[in-house]
Amino acid sequence: MGAPYEIDPDDPRAPSMEVWAAMTPEQRRRVVASLPSELPRAAPPEGDPHSIPKNRAREALDDWFSRRGRSVYIASELPVYYPDERVFAPDLIAVLDVSKHERMSWVVAEEGQGLDFVLEIHVAGNRLKDTRDQVEKLARLGVPEYFVFEPLARRISGHRLSPPGAPTSGRTYEPIMPQGGRWASTVLELELGLDEGQLRFFAGVAPLPHARELIDRLTGMVDDAIGRAEEESRRAEEESRRAERLAAKLRELGVDPDAL
Repeated sequence: MGAPYEIDPDDPRAPSMEVWAAMTPEQRRRVVASLPSELPRAAPPEGDPHSIPKNRAREALDDWFSRRGRSVYIASELPVYYPDERVFAPDLIAVLDVSKHERMSWVVAEEGQGLDFVLEIHVAGNRLKDTRDQVEKLARLGVPEYFVFEPLARRISGHRLSPPGAPTSGRTYEPIMPQGGRWASTVLELELGLDEGQLRFFAGVAPLPHARELIDRLTGMVDDAIGRAEEESRRAEEESRRAERLAAKLRELGVDPDAL
């Protein structure tokens, strides 16, 4: 190709597919390496109501798919670069059946596929950004499913691309209607719902545990094992002392306990 691809620091974008196709592998590597892996924060931090559900959702999904031997890439606030599109960094993304190696960004042209699932957690600021603008953008980009969780309102909304052949099929979303208080994700083959006001993923009736729960469960199992070992040791010591007292009594009576 001609002149090297220039990245605008004020509006960093991956090249269009046409430009990408004309690049050599080395040129592509240089472009990917030069795309920013950290983005300026558009709004102030939103505290625990934002960070806790985001981290728990990532932990729960990562553990769920790992234990089932399925390679699903889960990331939080990772810069995502669709060809010639403004970069964005969702609260949580999932891409099915790809390598789980660490990344500095997700460049669609380099990875060969886009996102499969996006979750945003809205606490404060411009609500329309997540509930309207992002809905339109992700549908246009072809992301199969998009969910929004609003912790303070205790509200979940879900969106799914219209199936092929439907009257509204194409780059538009249809709302996911809850069933029994759960929103089904066909992408993840799980359901989203609220458990005491907190966002949870469910497999059937069982909520997916997050890391804190797994640690607590493991700690409880260890504590139980230690408790049983200590109880068995205490009983063994009592039995030994009882045998010693009996042997002493026999000796007082002139009976050799070793001869019994």
